[in-house]
Amino acid sequence: MQWKHPSSPANKKFQTQASAGKFMLTIFWDVNRHILVHFQVKGQTVTGARYSDMLVNELKPAIRSKCRGLLSKRVLLLHDNARPHTAAHTVNTLLDLKFEVLKRPPHSPGLAPSDFHLVGPMK
Repeated sequence: MQWKHPSSPANKKFQTQASAGKFMLTIFWDVNRHILVHFQVKGQTVTGARYSDMLVNELKPAIRSKCRGLLSKRVLLLHDNARPHTAAHTVNTLLDLKFEVLKRPPHSPGLAPSDFHLVGPMK
């Protein structure tokens, strides 16, 4: 409780809006442009099966449409060792798609230089 003079104006209450919350964003890009921007459905977690489905149903068609001829050459992926990326289901999917996974150096920093390029403009 706050003491105030009887003739002082009443406190104003501002309306607030609920936050949109957090969401998961996955971006695949090459040296020229982004290839796929994928927003995870709210409330879903990323599993090996969902990541594999995204590779087959979204990334491969995106590469086919935006980077013609790349699927006939080779596709290199650089991702970390998160469980969805190293799950047996995902490894089998990558072998079926003939995508090659680049090995990360053992003492690599938490953020790659490309992360700084991507996250910097978003701040």
